[in-house]
Amino acid sequence: MTVKCQGPTRAKGSLSDALETHPPGSVSQKEHIVSDEITREQLKDEIIAALRHSRGVSLAEANNEDMYVAVSTVVRNLLADKWIETREDTLKGNTKAVGYLSAEYLLGTQLPNAILNSGVPQKVEAAVKELGFDLNAVEDVEVEPGLGNGGLGRLAACFIDSLATKAVPAIGYGIRYTYGIFRQEFDKDGNQVERPDYWLYKGSPWEQANYRREQRVGMGGVVVTTKDGKREWKPAWQFRAIPYDYMVPGYESGRVGTLRLWSAKAVDEFDLLTFNRSQYEDAVKGQTWAESITKVLYPEDSTYVGKQLRLEQQYFFSAASLADAISLFYPGEEHPDMTTFPDKITFQLNDTHPVIAIAELMRLLIDKYGYDWDTAFSITQRTFNYTCHTLLPEALEVWDAKLMGELLPRHLEIIEQISDWAAHDQAKHGASPEAIERMRIYSNGRVRMAYLATMAGSHVNGVAELHSQLLKDITLKDFADLYPSKFTNVTNGVTPRRFMRLANPRLSELVTKTLGSEEWLNDLEQLKGLEKYADDPQFLKKFAEVKHQNKVDFADWLKRTQGVEIDPNSMFDTMIKRLHEYKRQSMKLLQVIALYNQLKSGQRDINTFQARTVIFGAKAAPGYAMAKLTIRLINNVARVVNNDPALQGKLRVVFIENYNVTSAQRIIPATDLDEQISLAGKEASGTSNMKFAINGAVTVGTLDGANVEIRERVGAENFFLFGMKVEDVEKLDGNYNPRSYYESDPDLKGAIDAIASGMFSYGDPNTYKEFTENLINKDPFMALADFREYMDIQDKIEAAYQDKQAWTRMGVLNTANSGFFTSDRSIQDYLDRVWMTGSLPQHK
Repeated sequence: MTVKCQGPTRAKGSLSDALETHPPGSVSQKEHIVSDEITREQLKDEIIAALRHSRGVSLAEANNEDMYVAVSTVVRNLLADKWIETREDTLKGNTKAVGYLSAEYLLGTQLPNAILNSGVPQKVEAAVKELGFDLNAVEDVEVEPGLGNGGLGRLAACFIDSLATKAVPAIGYGIRYTYGIFRQEFDKDGNQVERPDYWLYKGSPWEQANYRREQRVGMGGVVVTTKDGKREWKPAWQFRAIPYDYMVPGYESGRVGTLRLWSAKAVDEFDLLTFNRSQYEDAVKGQTWAESITKVLYPEDSTYVGKQLRLEQQYFFSAASLADAISLFYPGEEHPDMTTFPDKITFQLNDTHPVIAIAELMRLLIDKYGYDWDTAFSITQRTFNYTCHTLLPEALEVWDAKLMGELLPRHLEIIEQISDWAAHDQAKHGASPEAIERMRIYSNGRVRMAYLATMAGSHVNGVAELHSQLLKDITLKDFADLYPSKFTNVTNGVTPRRFMRLANPRLSELVTKTLGSEEWLNDLEQLKGLEKYADDPQFLKKFAEVKHQNKVDFADWLKRTQGVEIDPNSMFDTMIKRLHEYKRQSMKLLQVIALYNQLKSGQRDINTFQARTVIFGAKAAPGYAMAKLTIRLINNVARVVNNDPALQGKLRVVFIENYNVTSAQRIIPATDLDEQISLAGKEASGTSNMKFAINGAVTVGTLDGANVEIRERVGAENFFLFGMKVEDVEKLDGNYNPRSYYESDPDLKGAIDAIASGMFSYGDPNTYKEFTENLINKDPFMALADFREYMDIQDKIEAAYQDKQAWTRMGVLNTANSGFFTSDRSIQDYLDRVWMTGSLPQHK
């Protein structure tokens, strides 16, 4: 019998379509060797059995949701043996493992990636099709885990993918947030409204509670001196840390890594005696408190209670992860030889969130295992490395010592000792008293976590060449001057499996057919082979058709999901990233309003104007008022512009609601122009710029973050550069007068005045008063200073886009020269420069 597919399907160009158009044996039909013994008929039987056993339905009764769980179960089973083998080989100790500590993992959906790495992707797709379902519609059922906020979390997800693909023994450690990042909605006035993102409301077939590896984590209490003169922490509270494990399958490596996410539970979840006294809330008080620790990603921290919860989260997952690693490598040993710990595992601290792990390891080594201070510190220094992801001072975490002392009194003592040791060591290295004071880890009632990580770890790395240099020159200059060998650079990268093979199957198929194999997915530098086709009219035609069909798909998806219509024949001009003033969505918006004013006034001929669709996607932190006001303004500019019949549809503005990895995978392949316009010296790296370049978009950007390296590799002629350089920003800083730019530039003044007049607020001049006054009087990230150059470069972009063949050639050369920006290369750099380890033997 035929089972009807339920739900939306994707347009042609999917992996399923590739199966139809390329016969077995062609390059696109290569089966990745993991489970190639299984047949398509066996897969169908396994899926039907999973429907019955995991969902309790027959094939005739099943819908897409049932099929999603069944296929996920079967694919997970295909990977299980390799998962177990990888864990066993990791613990043999022949290759030092990597522990990646990150408060965020922005994973995206799991099923498509797992199918790709299952060993038999085409067989799985064919089996689902023969059972009467469309695999794309089945995959669309999945709710992506909202366990990250932006680039930091997506980078962590790319890195664990590459660790598995390179067969590196590794465990990613993080938090299983019940709600994760919020689900974004817009109200009738265009305001961002945060809704709970209960991504686990139907469970997840990809996670496995691993109660065998449960840990205990204490907080609060006091520190006492024992009879033998030792300091002993007596926590006031104990929490259970329950690990939930996710498979991380590598591509063609035969290895499956582990992502271990911790969930907090009370030791005594329910007080029956209290309940029987009718004190119902008190009976579950411990459970409520415990579960609040892992309830939501990044609780709002403008209050003392919010700050406390953030510190609780950070310590909870860091302590649980260290305890887990020790028990993994020294199973059942009461007195392990912890001097060998750095030879068994190295921990990478992904920004400052897990830096409290340094004090925790010191506590364990001294208080639990009895090592003297010097030995403990030597072990600790050799165990940890730190990635700094920012240049913004406010993003370098600083904790109130009073708060830390209440929650982690023993750790505060240890940090104070490390601070004193660091000052002594800095003096030995010739630091001045003034420099030593600047580098104090613990001073004036504050604990500086970036400084702790720098002094108590082996390496510090930035995430782009420019960023790493600025870390050494400005942010951590005193430390870099004293300890230059600690500092290195590892430029970020992205996984081509998710962001090309899965997100852009049409382009992937074209690349594979052109290069003759899929080996480029494991060696992205092979994209260089496309360079010789940049002047081939037939190849350019195919490349342009891929882009156009991706735009058609995106337009269809946008209409279906958000009710917004856009023209695939217009230029898709995209800015997707976290909403923050330094990223300068405000400058992009001012340019849109200036264009609107020019078209309305006749200054720009609407008949010759290149039709443009400006696409925004971003979430603002719930407590970030200016960012939220910017979102409201963008939505209302869209309302006015999109409904103006005089524009004839030539200019449209779209704000993607609830932007996430899933929507990024649709937007990026469809984009013509990528906006990377942060103020020079403020963006650490960026990774969306890499995803866009790999997918054949052309970038307009400043010399900031990884833009510098992208431009060097794709060629200056294939990158639209504008704006101040870092040295220009430094010269202007302190003498910046944004009002002078406002008063001297008619386009800029017209755009800001339009906002102030109430044009985008139903005539109310006060709605965006804070926005306009902030720009005219403060403009902390100098958008007005760069505005004129930005307008001028956009004119050049419009002219360039009208020569479609030349534009396509630029896109080809962006793709061809983006091989460096794979996370596989980033991981190899970490292996060579920071971790000093390698890969397990690859299983085929």
